[in-house]
Amino acid sequence: MRLRDVELGDVEAYTRMRCDPAMMAELGGPLPAETIPDKVARDVETVAANEGWIKMIVTNEDEVAGSVVLWSHEEDGRLISEMGWMVLPEHQGRGVATWAAGALLALARKDGRWGPVHAFPGVENGASNGVCRSLGFRLLEECDVVFAGRTLRTNHWVAE
Repeated sequence: MRLRDVELGDVEAYTRMRCDPAMMAELGGPLPAETIPDKVARDVETVAANEGWIKMIVTNEDEVAGSVVLWSHEEDGRLISEMGWMVLPEHQGRGVATWAAGALLALARKDGRWGPVHAFPGVENGASNGVCRSLGFRLLEECDVVFAGRTLRTNHWVAE
């Protein structure tokens, strides 16, 4: 497997990840399909401006298996780095998310600019919470976060 930057041609993969009710169950439900091309374009621009890392997880057969992202934003009046990941159903349960998140976390540590990396998986998302545990994230608290205009109950993890 490998990671590559998001490309304008990733609309189909984004649509499969973000518009599917099962994939988005822990994130408040599916997003409208008509918003996805603009989201991909914004993400490509973010990468080009070096404002965040938005990586597609690619199999040895050049098939997109999901994505893993790292960006900074303000949280409670301070700048934090946050990581998230999504893996398409046919690639779940094989360690893909753990591999991808671990690879991006290693790059972030080597880069040095990200500082502690936070993750906010839904409290009921056993797989993503398991990724955090297996990569050595420390559980800080349970909290509410807003994603795509929706308030979600999450676990707040940090890797230092």
